[in-house]
Amino acid sequence: MRHVIALDVGGTGMKAALVGADGTLLHRARRSTGRERGPDSVVADILDFAADLRAHGIEHYGEPARAAGVAVPGIIDEAEGVAVYSANLGWRDVPLRARLTERLGVPVALGHDVRAGGLAEGRIGAGRGTDRFLFVPLGTGIAGAIGIDGRVEAGAHGFAGEIGHIVVRPGGAPCPCGQRGCLERFASASAVSEAWAAACGDPGADAADCAEAVAAGDARARAVWQEAVDALADGLVTALTLLDPRTLIIGGGLAEAGETLFTPLREAVRRRVTFQKLPSLVPAALGDTAGCLGAGLLAWDLLETAGSPAPSAPSEVTA
Repeated sequence: MRHVIALDVGGTGMKAALVGADGTLLHRARRSTGRERGPDSVVADILDFAADLRAHGIEHYGEPARAAGVAVPGIIDEAEGVAVYSANLGWRDVPLRARLTERLGVPVALGHDVRAGGLAEGRIGAGRGTDRFLFVPLGTGIAGAIGIDGRVEAGAHGFAGEIGHIVVRPGGAPCPCGQRGCLERFASASAVSEAWAAACGDPGADAADCAEAVAAGDARARAVWQEAVDALADGLVTALTLLDPRTLIIGGGLAEAGETLFTPLREAVRRRVTFQKLPSLVPAALGDTAGCLGAGLLAWDLLETAGSPAPSAPSEVTA
């Protein structure tokens, strides 16, 4: 049974799957990233995980994977297959594609985690059938994926879609990127958690707690939430002015608040739009599986260039 390996490497955990030629998810697995043991150990764990997935395919499906797709965070040189920089994993210039190709003996596609998630959302998730979209996951930080006609734009230097570093509040809170007032300092899940913890006096409070308090009518929570919504709307309108997407897809932990987020956000974007065409603003559909599904699509795309067709949409786990 023909299949590929799909790996989504995060700051704390790795999600993986074997994806069949018809799009079926044949096997899924998760492991810790193990970043506390250092960047070299993370690379070793990725190689071991991929090798174990290859062995599983041989044992259960009668042949090794035809290719592998791996999505990782940070700055990625997709053409060269190099993880240029990742603060979360402590990487600099890691030739990850070459290391995996050597270990697995098959073609390997290396991609950015958010862009891979955007690829999956665009093809088989909330953006399916949309020619132009912007995927924005609101997590610890904020990034973005620019989707155009079934592909996701990486940019000339691998930075395309970094909407979290649009300055929305000049002179505002300092950002690790070196600027002040970046969008992710106001509208990420971590920023909302920090602001709500300070407002309610509970250092353990987080963004989910804030959303619950908003729904319950807490005035302090509403103020914190509205500040985040307004900052996010400013960033999104800047992006849609430049990119003119047909659909804005919002994912990540903050989007789990549902209409507590989407109702005021749609209104805030609508108020800011003047000459621009108002896009659809929808929640992501694939949850935390998007990156892994996107990695699988990258692997099938790689094979498609050699004549093997890519599947249209992965289905449920069957083994």
